Amino acid sequence: MPPSAERLSRPYRPFRLAAGAGLSLAILGLVILVLSSILRAAGAEGESAALRVDIPHLLRMSAIQAGLSTALSLFVGLLIAWALNRLRFFGRDLVIALFATAIVTPGVVVAFGLLTIWGRNGWINRTLEALLDTGIGNPIFGLGGILLAHVTLNGAFAARILLARLDAIPAARLKTGQSLGLGAFERFRIIDWPMLRGTLPGLGAIIFLLCFTSFPIVLLLGGGPANQTLEVAIYSAVRLDFDLRGAVVLALVQIIVCSGIILATTALSPVPASTGPSRAQTWADGTMARLLQWLVLGLGLGAFALPLIVVIVDGLGPGLGRVIASSSFWSAAIASVAIGLASATLTLALALALGLGRAAATDRWLKLVLGLPAFAYLAVPAIVLALGFFLFVRDMGVSPTRAAPIVLVLANALLALPFAIATLGPPLEALASSRGRLIRALDIGGFRQFQLLEWPLLARDMGVVFALAFCFSLGDLGVISLFGTDSFSTLPLLMVRALGAYRTNDAAVIAALILLLTLFAFLALPRLFAWIANARSR
Repeated sequence: MPPSAERLSRPYRPFRLAAGAGLSLAILGLVILVLSSILRAAGAEGESAALRVDIPHLLRMSAIQAGLSTALSLFVGLLIAWALNRLRFFGRDLVIALFATAIVTPGVVVAFGLLTIWGRNGWINRTLEALLDTGIGNPIFGLGGILLAHVTLNGAFAARILLARLDAIPAARLKTGQSLGLGAFERFRIIDWPMLRGTLPGLGAIIFLLCFTSFPIVLLLGGGPANQTLEVAIYSAVRLDFDLRGAVVLALVQIIVCSGIILATTALSPVPASTGPSRAQTWADGTMARLLQWLVLGLGLGAFALPLIVVIVDGLGPGLGRVIASSSFWSAAIASVAIGLASATLTLALALALGLGRAAATDRWLKLVLGLPAFAYLAVPAIVLALGFFLFVRDMGVSPTRAAPIVLVLANALLALPFAIATLGPPLEALASSRGRLIRALDIGGFRQFQLLEWPLLARDMGVVFALAFCFSLGDLGVISLFGTDSFSTLPLLMVRALGAYRTNDAAVIAALILLLTLFAFLALPRLFAWIANARSR
């Protein structure tokens, strides 16, 4: 559409454009402030101390585990999506909803669940010692454990995204394939693969970045310096060694690598957010293909669900009463929920302002500016943001404990912003394109446009954004790991401290409560937003 025609097809919304541009520049300024604090610290430290970190090893380790995790996650996700797309059974929607929760399931909880199964005192070792008087040691620590945890989470996430692509295959194409008598392999090669291949590079880039910047999984399952990644090395440099120069250098390396990956993937097709129900399709595969599909689905479901089930079973045991009677637990729980709600509110407000402004923009450069905040967290991950904020408040003479709540809310909001914009941006753009001429013809103002059109139609998507942001904040360990103190902590930090003090029963209870609260929020909040919108429209 020519620029002049597009300008006439969209309502003139100067306030939305100004608000979106202003917020975009404010977020850019915040990122620059964080980076300048890091650069200033690097200059102040100078060459006064020898660099105690092996950057080539950390880069190599981070890239190896992220690359292997990405390849395995895509392969597993592809198999599970293929099986789910073909099979029809009672409870299928529940299984799909379970895989959709992978995006918000805290990595610290999955890591703890795998420890409970495969650790030295885990279920498998206890069973083998009871039956055979022998065990398997500690296979969960090291690169294998990191890969298992990442594939458990990201394989389920990839499966939900790829299933949405398979669901989008036109029914007419499927009928043609059935009339030609295509088998399972022929259908995948001729019909499925063309729908999937455009999504795989972008999805792989997202998973690579998530694994490259992974913190809690590597912290708990890394097993020592040999498997350390940049994120964990930054934490160790600040909290354990107080080597600020090393931490700053590592943060700069991380920013450069992540920014390079983002720039390289901007030309790839965007990955659609997929949290809704799956569309039913009819396709009759042969018996062998069906058996393979059931096997794949059973293994995939077991691999993802078993660590979560183990966490709940171990956590909701005799130690539950002791933990919830503790004042430290309630302090951490109240802090986690309060920070999560504040972060979710801020994320939704930012995503709405940026999405509404981008939908009203007709100039491609303005659209680009309004889309930049989506890359803020991906380029500057949580632990790097935390380090920048830590250095900034230190230079300002402010106690990290006093600054911690504000820093956590800001950092967690930036963490969720890329996913929030990816969820709200496309439907807001589509609404502006399809209803723009009607809105202009009826001379509907910006507030009335939101009240009559955007809120009723997109309330559930807004609930998804709010739930995503709340769950990301609830399970975050990166920022609080630098700002947490004895008097201020969140549930993930309290859980890690319990593990460090060998109070595994307490850690199990906290992990179970984090998981249950996360799943409840992710499933309930979108429905709550949709219910409020429907109630107001009556």
